[in-house]
Amino acid sequence: MTISSVLRDDHIRVVTMEHGKVNALPVSDWFGVAEALNEASRDPETHVVVLRAEGRGYNAGVDIKEMQNTSGMEALLGANAGCYAAFKAIYECSVPVIAAVNGHCIGGGVGLVGNSDVVIASEDAYFSVPEVNQGALGAATHMARLVPQHMMRTLYFTAGKIPAKDLLQFGSVYRVVPRDELDAAALEVAAVIASKNTKVIRAAKEAINGIDPIDVNKSYRFEQGFTFELNLMGVADELRDDFAGTDKSRSKESTK
Repeated sequence: MTISSVLRDDHIRVVTMEHGKVNALPVSDWFGVAEALNEASRDPETHVVVLRAEGRGYNAGVDIKEMQNTSGMEALLGANAGCYAAFKAIYECSVPVIAAVNGHCIGGGVGLVGNSDVVIASEDAYFSVPEVNQGALGAATHMARLVPQHMMRTLYFTAGKIPAKDLLQFGSVYRVVPRDELDAAALEVAAVIASKNTKVIRAAKEAINGIDPIDVNKSYRFEQGFTFELNLMGVADELRDDFAGTDKSRSKESTK
């Protein structure tokens, strides 16, 4: 199982990510998340979505090994398009999306959570955007929805991490609970939302998005442009090779 979507009798749709031990999602799974959320939008029986994960952590971002073990730019372009589609689908989902975050939430995972409407986390959860370590840029847009501006910049430039409990003070994380209570806590909040008139809730979601001071889709797309620039420079492949133990950058040099 990679991305599954189950509609419960109480109108709560549970979307689960499960790919390997750490949930570093390949290109196909980013599009899978997008489709699951788009399906929720289209379905009048879905009143709220809980986006959760199995495994050691919530999400470890893109699958860098997939990217470095494919020729050309196909996997990079796919990952960028897939992340954009997934983040956009969550933000524009017609019903509220509750992120139930366990363990690590890294890179693209922050994009998923930052665009969600409610965040509930386990006590061992933490957030990090280590993009600069891999020669990429992105998800600063979404980290800025979780922490204040200067904290975001510090975390971004240092590739640091911040525990979920520290986000309670900012109001971006609604509750922090023991890991074995995470699903129940998320479903508890979801049940309250699901009990409301879904036409009103859907209107409320659209209205709140409409007054958002930041166009998150355009902001993230702007960030992605710098990722492409870094790839053209060659530095991105070099840093990803160091991470994945591959030699894609050197292979390019040998073919020149």
